[in-house]
This record gives sequence, C-alpha cells and structure tokens, in this order.
Amino acid sequence: MRILPTPIPDDMDALAQDLLEVLSLETLELNLFRGPSRNLGGRSMYGGQIVGQAMLAASRTVEGRAPHSLHAYFLLPGDMDRPVIYEVDRLRDGGSFSSRRVQAIQHGRPILSMMASFQKDEEGFEHQVKMPEVPAPESLKSWQELVQEWIGQTPDITPEARAALMADFFIDFRPVDPVNPLKPSKRSTRGAMWFRARTRLPDDPWLHRCVLAYASDWGLLGAALKPYGRRWFERNMIVASIDHALWFHRPARADEWLLYVTDSNTAQSARGLSRGMIFDASGRLIASAAQEGLMRCVEAREHWEREIDVEDDAQP
Repeated sequence: MRILPTPIPDDMDALAQDLLEVLSLETLELNLFRGPSRNLGGRSMYGGQIVGQAMLAASRTVEGRAPHSLHAYFLLPGDMDRPVIYEVDRLRDGGSFSSRRVQAIQHGRPILSMMASFQKDEEGFEHQVKMPEVPAPESLKSWQELVQEWIGQTPDITPEARAALMADFFIDFRPVDPVNPLKPSKRSTRGAMWFRARTRLPDDPWLHRCVLAYASDWGLLGAALKPYGRRWFERNMIVASIDHALWFHRPARADEWLLYVTDSNTAQSARGLSRGMIFDASGRLIASAAQEGLMRCVEAREHWEREIDVEDDAQP
C-alpha cells in the first residue's frame, strides 16, 4: 500500500504528480515504509529528499500533532538507483509532545538517522525577527534561466558541472544575488533566494511541510563555501552534508513564494556551519534551518601529505 501526503488528482500536471510520487511512501509493515529515489545529477541522493521522506514516515505514526522540529544526521551517501527503507521508532507520546526516531536504510545500512518532535496546537508568547527587504520574486530570473545563460557562456563546461547545474528540481528557486558557479568569486556568506513549488499543490498541510523540508536543503551548505569561491561539484573538493536541523514555526503553503535567507557564521576543521530563515511573502517567519557540512579541499590535503612525507624522509 502506497501512502501519499495527499491523493493525486487526475487533472494534476506531470511535474506535480512526480513531486508527490517522490514524497510518497509504501507501507511494508507497522512502522516500516519504503520511498522511491530520483537522480538529480549529483554524486549521491539529494539530502532534502531523504529528510522529506523521513519526516513523512514519522508523521504517519502521529495523529493530531504537527511537527515543530527535526534533527537529522547524514551517515552515508544515498544510492540514487535504489529505494529507501524508513523504520520509525515511537519513542514517546506525552500530553503535548510526541517524539519519533527514523532510520533511513539502504543496502542494509542506515544512511540517515533523524529525531523528530511533534506538538499539539497551543497558544503562547510570540515574536520574530524582521524579514529583510529584497526584490520581488517576479523581478528575478529562475535558477533554470540562469543556468542556461551560464552554460551558454562556458563552452568548456565539464560533464560533472553540467549534470550538477541542470538537475530538474520540482522547486522554482530565484536567487536574489545570483553567483555564477562556473565563474566563482569570493563573496559574503549572506544570501537570499525566493522559492516555491513549480506547480499548484493540493491543500493538505502535511504535503506543504514535506515540500518545505525537501527545499530547505537546497543551497544551504553553499553559504559556508562563498568566502572561498569554491563549488561543491569541483573534482578536488569533497563536500557533503553532515547534519540538518529544521524548526517549523508557522504554517505556510509551499506553492506560494517563500524567502530563504542564509548565512554562515563559522568554518573550521574542514567543516562549515550554515543557517537559514524562511519567510513568507507577508514577512512571517515560517521556519529556521541549520546545517553543518564537510568542506574538504583535496588539493590542500595532498599538499599537507607531501609535506609530511618530506619531513619523514628528512628524519635520520
């Protein structure tokens, strides 16, 4: 039995149907689900897909409560050619909160481990930071349009870079201050982009939360790479998400424009920490995200190893 965030209408366009299929789960047994994979041109499965499916798996074991936070660790690269098994542990159901642990499994090994917390509706104090002033999304070019321009200006683009840039995401991303990854330059860590699903979605709030989780992984780690003018798909760079945290503050539709403001406050020990805030068009803070990622420069490591070899050879 396949469980979708919401039933797929017969008149829905192919793009929306594919998005719902990705955010779908087949029930194998109590607390055990299977989700499909997609090849989006990267070196491994897109992390946002695994996080979104894991959150959906956890939600299928909770009633009457909405997610307010998730904390996930990426343990191994996901195989884009194989489905993912999700095993849910029902850790606790209290008076106000429910806790779940989810293991995403491929080839008999966990590739992601996630904790998620759910809360019943409750009134309380409320405040938030102000959304920055940025150009409207309608005045900006989409990521797909920008990629076409950049590729057209770079005749010697490598196959790896072309595949990475031309991935057909279900989300329309519109950077406020786009940076050409084929001609990188050192920039401030702070950035912003508008995003929304590329087609109208059904009204199910769970679907919109899953799409938000799916999109929250896109470009977040890149904030920590900006000061160095490096790109994740470079052959001499090893870049991977280590963990991903997401807090849901207020409900919103993922098929209406949302502003993702990102920055990075530190990088060290081949790791960078990125943070993000997601606002709706009216300025409400919808969600917050944080992610630490591996940013290992292979050429620097090889240089360091050569220095060590020379020092060793000099010893009597």
